[in-house]
Parts: sequence; structure tokens; C-alpha cells
Amino acid sequence: MAHKISDECVSCGACQATCPVEAIKEGEGKFVVDADVCVDCGACEGACPTGAIQAE
Repeated sequence: MAHKISDECVSCGACQATCPVEAIKEGEGKFVVDADVCVDCGACEGACPTGAIQAE
């Protein structure tokens, strides 16, 4: 299961820098996780300063 970024995202990019498979891209108003690429490692979840990332 992939992780999902909620509307609490402040587009800081901290999660994108920690993703080992480059599954996180900048979207419209927030970052988004490509579920087809995400390996569910959870690195992004720990890097998010607002707690906007959670496992689906």
C-alpha cells in the first residue's frame, strides 16, 4: 500500500528528498505520491514536519 499526502501538506519538499524511489512529486498545491512507484518504506512519513503523510 502506498502512502498518501493530505491537504495539511505545506509543500516544503522534505518528503521528496527522502524518498528512495522518487515516488513523490510536486503537485498542485501539495506534493503527491505515485502509488505505482511507492515501495511503502515510510521514509517520507518521518520526514514530514506537519504529519501530512500517512499509509493508505
